[in-house]
This record gives sequence, C-alpha cells and structure tokens, in this order.
Amino acid sequence: MADKKTHGAHASAPPSKPERPGIFAGVAGFGVTFSTMFRKVATEEYPEEKRPTQPRFHGRHQLNRHPDGLEKCVGCELCAWACPADAILVEGANNVDATGERFSPGERYGRVYQINYLRCIFCGLCIEACPTRALTMTNEYELADNNRADLIFTKDQLLAPIQQGMLPAPHPMVEGMEERDYYQGKVDGATPAQRDWVEQNADHHAAARQDEFDPATRDEGTPSESGSVTGEPNVAFEDRGPDQTHGPGGGPRRPVAQGGPDKGPDGDGPMDRALLDSETKK
Repeated sequence: MADKKTHGAHASAPPSKPERPGIFAGVAGFGVTFSTMFRKVATEEYPEEKRPTQPRFHGRHQLNRHPDGLEKCVGCELCAWACPADAILVEGANNVDATGERFSPGERYGRVYQINYLRCIFCGLCIEACPTRALTMTNEYELADNNRADLIFTKDQLLAPIQQGMLPAPHPMVEGMEERDYYQGKVDGATPAQRDWVEQNADHHAAARQDEFDPATRDEGTPSESGSVTGEPNVAFEDRGPDQTHGPGGGPRRPVAQGGPDKGPDGDGPMDRALLDSETKK
C-alpha cells in the first residue's frame, strides 16, 4: 500500500519547467572558435616560406661520408634486409687498392645503392640496421614528382655532398690508418698525400668515378645466391609472385628496369610503364 501511495505521489508531481536560455547561450558554442582566432597561426606562405621541421623528422635518406671523403657504406646490404617494404637495393663490390679504386675504408663498398620512394614507408628500420652509420635520414620532405620513375633515387642522388676538407672517392685511405681508425674518429680530413694521389691520377680517378655512376660502363648483371642482381646498377622491384626469388625484404621480387630509373632493360628506352603502374593496382 505504501508503495502504491509513493508511486502515485510521483505520478501526480507537476513536471519541472525547462531552464530559460541565458543571455550568452547563443554564442557559447563559439567559445573555442573565438579563442582560436586570437592565437598565433602556424600556417606559412608555403612554398615561399617553409616552417622548419623537428630534428627527429624522418625525411629523405642520405649516404654519409668520412671526413676525408671516403664513403661509410660497406655494401653489407643489412639495410635492404631490414626494409619491410623491400624498397632498398644494394649491390656491393670490392675495393681495389692496386688500381686506386677505393671508395670506403672497408673491404667492400656499396657500388649500387637505390631507394624506391614509391615503396618507402619512412619507418627508419634501415637506419637502425646500418652498422657503420652510413645511412641516416634528413629533414627533407619535398619528394613529390609528376614522374614515378624519378622517385627511384640512385646512389649519386643519395650521397652526402663533398664538404670542406674532403676529396671525392675513389682515393687511398689516410696513410697509417686502418678501417677501425675511421670509425673511432681518428681521421679529420683528407691529407696532402691523398690530394697528391688524386692529382697524379686525375684521368684514372675520373674514369673510376664515371664507372661508378654511369650504368652504361658496367657489365651485364647475373643473379647472385642471395637473390639480388649483380652488375645491374639501377633495378627497381615490381610485384611479388609465387615463383620469384626472395629479396632482402623477405618476399619474392623481380627487377623492373635496369640501366637507370628512367631507362628500360636495355638502358636506352623508357621504363616499362605497365610495370610501374602495377604498383598502384595492388
């Protein structure tokens, strides 16, 4: 009986009156908008004015040099194996002191180095895998292009520029120094003996550099045991298939083009557009 009375009392209670809107109710929703209007804007007149990036920003890659100009890359291919997107191609070669073709302090150097920015996800795993700190990431982020082939960067595009006190490779190591001395910071620049060697062997030095960056001067490539292609300076990789050899990324791969990012398999024609376009159809 008590429950029924209580229920009846609640049922007969008059409904509460709705609250009347305040004076500023109409503009209360614009509080965030008005407060933002008086803050300092973060926009710039891009591209005329560019806002600096944070130091930790992961941008375009760079192949670093030692203080005397020799390359830090030793062609170990660890960066290519660590890449989850299979975007890196490395082909190592031996340094030859007898002919002066020394590009790094180590036994080998990266003769071919290519990064396919159509695939790169800028994760930085290649940087962590590099044992010589040869590969780092810059703050450069303007990589857009109207040509897909131009987004396959080759070694000459990735190498750090020659700084003061450096000599462009190839040239001998600093006299009396070993490979570990370079990584211990005992080399602070090119020596007079290195400069004299470059001057005395100017023709051979120029020919070695031409062979380094000109795909037309290289031998025809053959598949290696690791599944990479040796002797092919500029190879991009296309869709994986069930019957293809495995590449550094852990998945099958096959060459798209040789002879340069804008060349066909023969080195004298445009890259096969069907192979490039297949990247977007996956």
